[in-house]
Amino acid sequence: MFTLLVTGANRGLGLEFVRQTAAAGWRVHACCRRPEQADELNRVAAASGGRVTVHALEVTDHPRVDSLAAELAGQPIDVLLNNAGVYGPPKMVLGRLDYKAWLDVLAVNVLGPVKMAEAFVEHVAASQRRLLAFITSRMGSVAHNREGRHYLYRTSKAALNAAVKSLAVDLAPRGVSAVVVHPGWVQTDMGGADADLTPSQSVRDVLAVLDRLTPADSGRFLNHDGSEIPW
Repeated sequence: MFTLLVTGANRGLGLEFVRQTAAAGWRVHACCRRPEQADELNRVAAASGGRVTVHALEVTDHPRVDSLAAELAGQPIDVLLNNAGVYGPPKMVLGRLDYKAWLDVLAVNVLGPVKMAEAFVEHVAASQRRLLAFITSRMGSVAHNREGRHYLYRTSKAALNAAVKSLAVDLAPRGVSAVVVHPGWVQTDMGGADADLTPSQSVRDVLAVLDRLTPADSGRFLNHDGSEIPW
């Protein structure tokens, strides 16, 4: 039985990752900022037969990240899935950029996931799968940027991609892989109702991609269908 730790588990993609992996028999550590308000996540956990444990975690609270890692010391984590992320305030166009908001987006989308990897690398290295997976966006691809705008979100995902590439290089000697995956345009609070994919479809695709990965794939920027996305 594999073990997953996923951030941002109270809704959208994170909640669906919990549902599908728990249904497949995985042990799941589901992390979110306010478990007392995560009604659907708590229902999934209650119906899981003990496979799902809910943890209070804000990825920008680095001492809490460290304390959760200490609480789970000695427990292998096959897949650390860094899913938590934010888009930032709307209408952040040139001339009206909010730089404090920009820093907040970077704290959640870049520093938080890297801190998670740093804190939990021993748990992952002790597992069978040894995989660090990060939900990114094709909007972080410099090659794909032909429409401009979206400064806060684009730069945060591009920075995350660069950080994960370094993690892949640095952790290769330990047999730990690191990849970034674009989940597609998904019908979530961020993606909107007109998006192409339901959370169920996107998560099914992403889990299939992760299942096929080998150490040779570490450092890749992948689409939810397994195709390569240019940096």
